[in-house]
Amino acid sequence: MIIAVDFDGTIVEHKYPAIGREIPFAIETLKKLRDDRHKLILWSVREGKLLQEAVDFCRERGLEFYAVNKDYPEEEQEHKHYSRKLKADLFIDDRNLGGLPDWGTIYEMVSKRLSYEDLMDRYENEEPQEKKKGLFGRLFGK
Repeated sequence: MIIAVDFDGTIVEHKYPAIGREIPFAIETLKKLRDDRHKLILWSVREGKLLQEAVDFCRERGLEFYAVNKDYPEEEQEHKHYSRKLKADLFIDDRNLGGLPDWGTIYEMVSKRLSYEDLMDRYENEEPQEKKKGLFGRLFGK
């Protein structure tokens, strides 16, 4: 899939224009999704130097994106002063209806192609012992 990922509030805490602390497991989960052969696009309101700082922040942690603020790396940037819609299969953004799930939940939803309803149904029907371990622990064995 092609997955568009927001930066501020999704990968890092909101401190715009500064870069906040990494949200736990964000980079690790995104690298796993990339390794699972999904194409990740950084999709941010950041531009210019601020956008480059976000790209560098991720790159320093081993996360490279397929494209940044465009559908594919070779795309010419004709839209200088407004954002346009990406052709992505999925958007991961803290402004989602219902907010941003934890990154373990995000990984499970993407890798198993689960809807939010599917995930909630499964979670409600789990044995109590499994619930105590935590979703991220069940996914990554931690």
